[in-house]
Amino acid sequence: MTGKTVFETRYGFRRNQVVLANWRENPFNRWSFQNLGELVPTARVAATSGVVETPVRDMGGLLGEKVAIAGTSETVAEFLGRSSTDALTVMKDGKIVGDWFAPHMDFGARHIIFSISKSLTAIIAGILEGEGVFDPEAPVTAYIPEAAGSAYGDASVRHVLDMSVSLDFEEAYLDPESAFARYRRATLWNPGGGTESLREFILTLQCLAEPHGQT
Repeated sequence: MTGKTVFETRYGFRRNQVVLANWRENPFNRWSFQNLGELVPTARVAATSGVVETPVRDMGGLLGEKVAIAGTSETVAEFLGRSSTDALTVMKDGKIVGDWFAPHMDFGARHIIFSISKSLTAIIAGILEGEGVFDPEAPVTAYIPEAAGSAYGDASVRHVLDMSVSLDFEEAYLDPESAFARYRRATLWNPGGGTESLREFILTLQCLAEPHGQT
């Protein structure tokens, strides 16, 4: 019987146990959220060159503070462990006052950002608007003509940025035949992808009865 590898000791499972069907689940996300490029296509978002950051390890007793969540009381440290959190950065008055990292998370390591992508996209849109090369009030079809006939056909770019497009789309996580499941396959996040691209999937979505900008 052989001993555990360095990988198993750090993460608690073998590398070959992480697959598309489970990479978002605990404990496999301890590794996959920092190494997603080994499972699906990814892009690196780099910080400004020349900026050197160092972690602020002293949380000033914050980890021992009690928090009330769903009728229970626990310390911040207990919550971070229970919620499978990888890292926590605390800021006050625009300055970082403390950093915390799980044992499997290294300072400065790459990590999937999920819906933070929307904030980065909005920042880029704002920069391009400021440079006069992007109009948020223009119709989506001005930039993506093939969006005509989809939910985005009569929507403005502002509706997209505000996430207020009238969209017949439900985040039905457990229904393998739902539009949400198709979305995850199109992003190659779930097994069975490759039959339609994310762009192709998005352009099949239709409007709800309500107008854009309402919800």
